[in-house]
Amino acid sequence: MTTGRITESMLERSALGDLQRAVRRVADAQRRVSSGRDLVRPSDDPLRTARALAARNELALVRELRDNVRDASTWQDVADKALGNISDYLQRARELIVQGANDAVGQRGRDAIARELDEIIAAIKQEANASYAGRYVFAGTATQTRPYDPNGADTYAGDAGVIERAIGPGVRITVNVVRGGALLGQGQAANDGLILDTLRDAADQLRTGTPAALNALRTTTLQAVDRNLDELGRARAEVGATTQRLESADARLAELELSVGTLRSEAEDADMAKAITDLIAQQTAYQAALRAGANVLQTSLLDFLR
Repeated sequence: MTTGRITESMLERSALGDLQRAVRRVADAQRRVSSGRDLVRPSDDPLRTARALAARNELALVRELRDNVRDASTWQDVADKALGNISDYLQRARELIVQGANDAVGQRGRDAIARELDEIIAAIKQEANASYAGRYVFAGTATQTRPYDPNGADTYAGDAGVIERAIGPGVRITVNVVRGGALLGQGQAANDGLILDTLRDAADQLRTGTPAALNALRTTTLQAVDRNLDELGRARAEVGATTQRLESADARLAELELSVGTLRSEAEDADMAKAITDLIAQQTAYQAALRAGANVLQTSLLDFLR
């Protein structure tokens, strides 16, 4: 049996290898401390790496859902404010109609009321053009199309399409619960009895001023105004119910985000006290390897000189 002779070059290579490994361990320990992450590379712990990746993916999904909820909530806020303003305008129009239907009001007064109704119609159409983030909230899916021309015809330019957002795993919600055409209508040409048609009729009846026109104003037209006010109330209630549902969804998602974030942290983040202790230990080991390597290399050099 032969025994291999340990040469100076073998000792040198061994010392250098020890130093390189010590340097890598120090570098890994430093990265853990500086990054706060326990997993420097996937091979450190494949099982924890898989858990961390799964948690990251789920966290990204939860945050995307929360973004959807916030977007939908702001949409409801814009819609509710516009509907509230339209309701105020329509209530003012009702007061004017009651005033104009009074026989004591002369034709000049009725003409002035009719002009104010024209202004209210333009203001209502402007409210129906409410937008959020460059999208018209009452235009159906035609969000880049202005629903109404405030100074033109009463034709609705949007559509009846539905916009939905995912707010949970397998859960979707309609964002545009109110479409302008279903409330304001298409004007007198459509004879749909909705807001624009009703107010145009009222203005015409005031300008006509005949007993038959005034009788229609105080009966049929006033009743139509009341029906439209009721519809506005129902629309606002639907927006309010959607807002409450979104608030509940956001609360659930916030809890889920915290829970998943904790799982990700447990899978990825380092125990800082342990990481710092390990760094100190690796630095100490490196210094020891450095001193040992220096002795080996110094001895080899002296042997060479002799």
